[in-house]
Amino acid sequence: MGVRKYNEYIGLYTKSMQYVFKLEDDLIRHVYFGEEIPLEDFELEKVKEVSSNDSIYDVSMEEFSYHGKLRFKETCLKVEFEDGTRDLVLRLKDVKVEGDYVEVILEDEHYKIEVVLKYIVYEEEDLLARCVEVKNVGEDLIKIEKAFSFELDLDGLGYYINNVGGHWGKEGLRFRQQVGYSKVILESRKGNTGHNNNPYFVIERDAEEDKGEVYFGALEYSGNFKIVAEGTPYGYTRVLAGVNDFDTSITLEKGQSLALPTVYFGYTKKGLGDMSRRMHRFVINKLMPINFNQRIRPVLYNSWEATLFDVKCSEQIELAKRAKEIGCELFVVDDGWFGERNSDRAGLGDWYVNKEKFPQGLKPLIDEVKALGMDFGIWVEPEMVNIDSNLYRNHPDWVYHFNNRKCTTARNQLVLNMTLKEVQDYVYSVLDELLTQNDISFIKWDMNRPFSEAGALNLKDKRSVWIKHTEAVFEIVKKLREKHPNVHFEACASGGGRVDLGSIRYFDQYWTSDNTDAFDRLKIQESYSLIYPAIAMRAWVTDCPNFLTNRIIPLKFRFHCAMMGTLGIGGNINKWTDEEKKIAKDMIEEYKQIRHIVQFGDLYRLSSIEKEEIHSVQYVLKDESVVFTFLPRQNYSKSKFRIRLKGLELDKRYKVKIEGKEYFKSGAYIMNYGIDVELKGDYASNAIYLKYE
Repeated sequence: MGVRKYNEYIGLYTKSMQYVFKLEDDLIRHVYFGEEIPLEDFELEKVKEVSSNDSIYDVSMEEFSYHGKLRFKETCLKVEFEDGTRDLVLRLKDVKVEGDYVEVILEDEHYKIEVVLKYIVYEEEDLLARCVEVKNVGEDLIKIEKAFSFELDLDGLGYYINNVGGHWGKEGLRFRQQVGYSKVILESRKGNTGHNNNPYFVIERDAEEDKGEVYFGALEYSGNFKIVAEGTPYGYTRVLAGVNDFDTSITLEKGQSLALPTVYFGYTKKGLGDMSRRMHRFVINKLMPINFNQRIRPVLYNSWEATLFDVKCSEQIELAKRAKEIGCELFVVDDGWFGERNSDRAGLGDWYVNKEKFPQGLKPLIDEVKALGMDFGIWVEPEMVNIDSNLYRNHPDWVYHFNNRKCTTARNQLVLNMTLKEVQDYVYSVLDELLTQNDISFIKWDMNRPFSEAGALNLKDKRSVWIKHTEAVFEIVKKLREKHPNVHFEACASGGGRVDLGSIRYFDQYWTSDNTDAFDRLKIQESYSLIYPAIAMRAWVTDCPNFLTNRIIPLKFRFHCAMMGTLGIGGNINKWTDEEKKIAKDMIEEYKQIRHIVQFGDLYRLSSIEKEEIHSVQYVLKDESVVFTFLPRQNYSKSKFRIRLKGLELDKRYKVKIEGKEYFKSGAYIMNYGIDVELKGDYASNAIYLKYE
């Protein structure tokens, strides 16, 4: 159905949900979000103020609130006009409905400003999208002090918001917090998404994996974000999302406009699992770069842990040979190949090949890698610079700084002022040259520190730096992709600092965390899977004891954990025993047989080590399914577990393969009675493959 208008009511429709708002002259009222109801049945009474301290604007459930009149709640928009007025009075100017698209145009009753609320219906994908554009249609300057993209007011109280907390190496700690009368704030102030919270919201009262109402959404943005949730004394709950107003403002001159990030959102009665599967399909089919979104991801080897900064051509060739022997398809040289890069203290910014390490450039290594039948990839960190570098010595003014402050280093580096055209041109030109002169198929784009002294003295709007930095980075990546369409890009920021829907528009996958401990990764990857699909998650098998946790975990368990994403190998395979290489080769071959199911299938979280003894995750693609099960710690003598699978066809007979055994059972049996899994000892794991005949 898409979009329907009835009198003052606008209804947006997907396969399973309906979203309704009402147009009034100075108030766009949110009406309903849930399963479909006849639009003609809605008859909202006129809102009445509770008292002189409780105006109709605070009492009302609004579509887009703004700072003006008697509003004291959290609002989406706050502006200051050139004459000093800090107040908006928006009235309905026009409504445009075209197919699956709606525009609601608001204008101030006196000042020349327009606010356009945009809605897009993705009927088949079962999601909606909202964004906002603010326009200066007059002569005078307009200063925007706060501009959120999204507001959702929900009838009733007692909701919980779900998100993640954490820090570097400890990303993805799921939490569930009640939304009371005080605000819950999720945000980043670091210049990117960061490791602390993530720019999405999941609102529910009592939802589980397979049942319960869930309201959810994710922001298509990769810079400082802010999500606010609050319960009101008037009996409704609010969620707002957008660009963080921390240290941020934008001034619009005549004819200028500000397009705010899109929020993709939805509703389900079928719990968290249905939410995740919808988001996964949408991200793959509608957001990811189209030249790679339907391609199987190769098995990667990254040489960082084997060599650190001690990168030499001959040694990399030997590593490549060993990587090929175990079945890798993409060989990636990490940090240390450029400039005077022998530690993290020097060389960043000098993106030319180190001639001592590679006397003839990268070509001999790349030729050898290609001759082995693998593609070649390389690591870069283009937004950063070391003080000890030719780039900084020649252009010390190219970093963010304040004139009377000493720049603060982190990991011995500073952040380049990406809002400077000279910096943008430099970064693009050196990366374009690198890709033009070398047969490179993969770029790992890193960002290993947050901002400090975020002064961009070249900008009129000094506080727009947070927004313009991200825009500049993505514009460079966009241009590089256009010129080099066969290069695959990975977003990394000290691990999971750039996991968001903004970056997935330009990057094909994320590096989820620098923590590769398989036990920790089970939890990190589970929280990641709430919104983001497995195809976009690179997961490595690395050495033990793990460099972060000192934990020793069997190689098979490590592989099974990494096989739940796009598999990579990051260990020092020079030191692997023949037995370990044999295990790796067999596991990689097994992954190649089932990776299409993992990368493109529907995901079901069957059980979690946060609540149960075993951790099990299932993927279903058409007539095939694969299930990974993990027992981190065996208790007493229990070694057999029954798991009920999901997403299968009840009337089909499935061949079940597990630990070398095969048998046939109906989908009805497997989903209702379950299948028995035997896991013996600490860190036991297995993979179960199913296909109906």
